[in-house]
Amino acid sequence: MAMASLVPLVVVLFLSAGSPSPIESCATGDLQSLLEFKSSLRDSNAGVLSTWTGSDCCSKWYGVSCNAATGRVEGVNLHGAAADLGISEVSPAQRTISGEISPAICRLDMLSTFVLAYWRNISGSIPPCLTSLAKLRILDLVGNQIAGRIPPDLGRLSRLTVIALADNQISGQIPPSISKLAALMHLDLSNNRITGSIPASIGDLKMLSRALLGGNQISGSIPPSIGYMDRLSDLDLSGNRVSGQIPTTLGKTRVLSSLYLDGNSLSGFLPSTLLGSHVSILNLSRNLLEDEGQDSFSPDGMKLAMSGHRLFFSSMDKSLDATAWTARSSSRPVHRPRLARSITIVGWMDED
Repeated sequence: MAMASLVPLVVVLFLSAGSPSPIESCATGDLQSLLEFKSSLRDSNAGVLSTWTGSDCCSKWYGVSCNAATGRVEGVNLHGAAADLGISEVSPAQRTISGEISPAICRLDMLSTFVLAYWRNISGSIPPCLTSLAKLRILDLVGNQIAGRIPPDLGRLSRLTVIALADNQISGQIPPSISKLAALMHLDLSNNRITGSIPASIGDLKMLSRALLGGNQISGSIPPSIGYMDRLSDLDLSGNRVSGQIPTTLGKTRVLSSLYLDGNSLSGFLPSTLLGSHVSILNLSRNLLEDEGQDSFSPDGMKLAMSGHRLFFSSMDKSLDATAWTARSSSRPVHRPRLARSITIVGWMDED
């Protein structure tokens, strides 16, 4: 595997979308919208918004990028963990911006990238009007205190490739309209307060490669349609309230390599299709899975030991040379073993 393929999807998109443009003045309407957006935020020590003065918002305002020909704002990229911030001597762990997301951001109708991530103290809700930004491709609000619901008509944003809302206080259900986002590649809703079930039509997201939904209060069963997502490589449903059986279709995905189902209420048997699949990391701990009593249940002579309907045996190929990486918007590291046919099953016994 080439090293370039290990670069997280979101980082690649950030690099391509955040390049500065040579134009020096943005459209008057965009300038006013940015100033109104700024007025709803308080930059106590990061120094980012101190650059937002004057009319040269396309060349001198940190994180703002424009179309070189039209002067229209196409990107607002304010990432609190950015190593190249270079504006303040405050370390990334101490940088703070507070306030709320002003609906004025919705008047930037050419906006394709909106990143307001890892500032810890940004609260309020996601402005429903964001769904009017028809050109939006990247929405990253990770690492704040944003509450409320995901806009129900998010599916209107047909160009979205990245939705990263992890590590907030977002509640409500995953809107069914999300299944209409045919271009979506990266979905991270982990570590929020999301309830309800996973939309049955989520399998329509044929371009999706990472679905990170762990650390919520999601209930219901795993939709079988997930097994028909040909590009899905990482699926995390851990730490939820998911019940029912593991669908056999999960073992038929073409490139799924890591599957985290731990900390749920899954029952029944582990489909044999999973252990004959491309999955290299499988975490099933803290569930209600049953033991079929089949010593040949796993490949290469590895026995899946179960007791009291709790998975407690951890077995791995000692020859694995794993390379770990973490996406910028993900709180869970994903390990990609170089030996694609090896499988690691992680689990432990609950002491009752």
